[in-house]
Amino acid sequence: MALHQLTSFTLGVPNLEETAAYYREFGLADEGDGWLATRDGGRQLRLVPAPVRRLIELRIGVDDADDLDRTASRLHSLDIDTASDLAAGTLTAHDPITGVRTVLQVTPRMKQPVTDPTPYNGPGRTERPGTRAPGIMRTGPVIPRKLGHVVIGTTDFDATTAFFRDGLGFKASDYVKDVGAFLRCSTDHHNVLVLRAPVVFPHHSSWQVDDIDEIGRGAHALLAEHPERHVWGLGRHHAGSNFFYYFKDPSGTFSEYYSDMDCVPEDQVWTPETFQGARGLFSWGPPPPPSFLHPDDLAALMAGSHSR
Repeated sequence: MALHQLTSFTLGVPNLEETAAYYREFGLADEGDGWLATRDGGRQLRLVPAPVRRLIELRIGVDDADDLDRTASRLHSLDIDTASDLAAGTLTAHDPITGVRTVLQVTPRMKQPVTDPTPYNGPGRTERPGTRAPGIMRTGPVIPRKLGHVVIGTTDFDATTAFFRDGLGFKASDYVKDVGAFLRCSTDHHNVLVLRAPVVFPHHSSWQVDDIDEIGRGAHALLAEHPERHVWGLGRHHAGSNFFYYFKDPSGTFSEYYSDMDCVPEDQVWTPETFQGARGLFSWGPPPPPSFLHPDDLAALMAGSHSR
């Protein structure tokens, strides 16, 4: 596809320093100018001050200027205005419902270095003879490899889904009936998840780590002195198939470690499904807590949105 990566996002938070410290502990590298970086994806999270937590901007990688022109044409057919900067190789548009600014930018495709798969022993299969599991031998901090996806709640599910899918050109991977749309701008199963919600808000961001051991090690470190950060996990999703563990940052936004996400290198080989209820959420693991589906600060966010 012409779109090839969710390159970064900007999150507005009311407690900037506290939230930045959390993401440093989460494993992102502080660039010193509001940006935090992953190992393979570089500068992928920018934190800025805001009265309440909100998703401000997404940046999407495209191959060339022709991709920008085609996207502008689709957006105009939806009566959505765009702004182009030919020198910077960008096209900017705002989702009319959430107000999220989306910037498509001509940028090289990210090439993650190939790593050897983690050896796991199994019935009749010895991948790790005569040695202990790598997961218990690792001592360094968990460092996310790249940004995987961002999830946003919207008060008009159909319109926001149409903005990303029909306007920007995201592909649909799966749906949760009338509630969620898993959309991709890369070969990952999803890079944006649109959720029906009573107020516009950022639900979570998701970050790739090497394997399930890194999810567990990361969770152990994050929760050791702050058990209140726990939200949901460990489990495996059905839509996307990935292992997951969710935490809450100081702004109230969730962050996720994930590994083993479904990959869709050829659009024609993937058939989107529409799931009912919890089946779209997880295949196994503890049931999601009420606060995952309806975060504790939703009422305050709704009150704030009405007062602005």
